[in-house]
This record gives sequence, C-alpha cells and structure tokens, in this order.
Amino acid sequence: MATKTRETTSWWPLAAAGAGVIALCYGFARYAYGLFVPRFTETFGLTTVGIGVLGGLSTAGYAAGLLIAPKTSARSARGTVLLAGAAATTGLALMAAAPHVTVFAAGIVVAGASAGLVSPGVAQLISESESENPARAQTWANTGTGLGLAASAFTPLLALGWPVVWAAFAGLGAAMTLLAWRTLPHTTPQPATAGSTNTTPLVLNSVLIGVTSAPYWTFSGSRLAEAGLSPVAATWCWFAIGVAGLLGGLAGRVVDRVGLRAANLATWTLAAAGLALLGVPGLGPKSALISSALFGSTYMALTGLCIVWAARVSPARPARGVTWSFVGLGAGQTAAAPLAGAAAGTLGLGPVFILTGLVALLAWTPWAKPAGPAAPRP
Repeated sequence: MATKTRETTSWWPLAAAGAGVIALCYGFARYAYGLFVPRFTETFGLTTVGIGVLGGLSTAGYAAGLLIAPKTSARSARGTVLLAGAAATTGLALMAAAPHVTVFAAGIVVAGASAGLVSPGVAQLISESESENPARAQTWANTGTGLGLAASAFTPLLALGWPVVWAAFAGLGAAMTLLAWRTLPHTTPQPATAGSTNTTPLVLNSVLIGVTSAPYWTFSGSRLAEAGLSPVAATWCWFAIGVAGLLGGLAGRVVDRVGLRAANLATWTLAAAGLALLGVPGLGPKSALISSALFGSTYMALTGLCIVWAARVSPARPARGVTWSFVGLGAGQTAAAPLAGAAAGTLGLGPVFILTGLVALLAWTPWAKPAGPAAPRP
C-alpha cells in the first residue's frame, strides 16, 4: 500500500517575505538609531547620558517584544510577524513626527519592540509551514538584518533632515507590512509537546554571541577612527557588514551538508578571525573591510544557526527557543559593552578586539556545542 506523503511548498518565498519584515524591524527600527545620534543630539539637545538612556529604552522595548512573542506566536505566528511590522512602522512614524524628546522616546520603545517580536514570529511561521527546507528558510529569513543594515548605511550622508529620512523609513515600513499581509501564509498552530527540552547550550552559545559582538557594534567605529580611517570609510565598513550578512543565509545549506555542530564551530572560527583582525596594528581600509565582512557574515550566520537550533530543540514551539536565545544574546551584549569600554581605557581598543577574538574560541568548549549529527546527510 502506498503511503500518503505530505505536500511541501517552496521555501524561498516565505524566507524572502520574512527577510523583508526582519530588515524593517532590525535595519531601520532598531539599528539605524546609532547612525543618526549626532543629529538627534543636535535636535533635542541630548547629553551623552540622554543618548544612553534612549539606547536603553530601545533595548527595553526589544526585551518586551521578546517576552511577548512566544505567547502571541502560539496563537498566530503570522499575526505576530504582522504585529512586528506594524510596531516598526508606528515607532518610526512617532520618531519622525516627534515634537519633543518624550514622544521620540515612546517611538524608540515601540520600534524596539518590533525587533523582539519579529524573529520568534518568523521562526514559528516557518516551522508551521510545510516548506521543503525549513533550515534554509530560517537562515535566509534571518539575513534580513544584513539587508536592512546595508539599505540604511548611507542614509546619514543624504542632504535631508533626519525627520524626512525617518518618515521615509515609516513609509517603507507600511509598504512592507502590507506586502507581508498579502503574501505570508496562514498556518495552523502546532500542539505543544510534552516533556522538557534542554536549551542551556543554546542560551550559552547565544550569550557568547552577545559578548563577542557587543564590542564590534559599540566600538568598531571608534577603532576605525583611532586607526586614521575617514568617516566615509567607516560608512563603507557598515555597508560591508550588511552586504556580507546576506552570506549568512548559506548557513542553512551548510547545516544540510555537515550538520549543525560543524557549521556552528566553523562559523565561530571565522568570527574569531574577523574580530581579531580589527585589533591588529597598522589597520588599513582593506583589513577593515575584510574584518567588517567577516563580522557581518558570521554574525548573521550564528544568529541564523541559533534559530535552526531552537527549532530542533523545540519543534512545536520554536518561538520559545528563539526568545530564550535572543534574550541570552541581549544579556551578553548588555554586560560586555561596558566591560569592553573599561578594558579599552586601560589596554586600548586594538588589544580589546584581539582578546574578543580569543573569547570567541570558547565556542569550541563542550558546553557550546549543539546536539545533533555532525556527519553530512546522504
């Protein structure tokens, strides 16, 4: 008797739609803030403390979105993704139209929440869909962050006021959310499975991503300036982070070939090289661009692998695993940024990046290794 097989659909349309919303929520609603800090400072008369507070509010909104996402995703993964798009659009519009800093701060919180909602929502939606290759769909959707970074990289160089740029971001957000509403599939929530899953290695791996990425996100611009590179060169490096991040989508294919464990360790090794390269003496434009490309591609690959990992340890509720993973990542970033700053005051930024590269090699210790077959699939 022939057995009935479940029909599967092509994975790339769902991955593309997910990447678009992720690009909106991360590239524009969360990370573009750092590119425009000098203009925000001038408009609202901010001090360094005020800038830090606003950055903290973005993180607080992000954390709130992460905490809400598992519950909303269990009810409707598609609805969670659309909610993320709506939150990004609303937050950006509030920031663009803000008459004073209080409204601007509210917009930052709402925009930050969109990033916390979108990754668990997209992960859950892909898991519930009957796509032919969920691992590739997960990792390619995750590269939306790189796409958003690349798209926003040169916007500070435009001869426009930042409210105009932010209004354009909001307009793009509305269009992207409408497109997602038209294209994202309706899926059936999966019943929760009994028993507990061990997410500790996943969370520890994510904390390590946060610890090693925080110095780069926070101090790479300062390191480039210290090495004598121009602001234009720094902009190109930011652009390289975003464009190279698109290569992170290949992580799903690598998982299919060599297994999750080998893919994770190989990516960590490249990440360590990219981090340490930024700290070498005599840093020039070519070395800086290579470092940026290595950082962008490995950061997107590592976060994408975490999503694949979460889907394996919790097949019915990957949004829950993604949430814990990204909470660990955020905790690592929160703790590492001030520590890196303190170390830079004593050692200098170059040695800090070399040490950070060495810390990345902790991924080779047993506690950071994902369970699962390491051999290629036939």
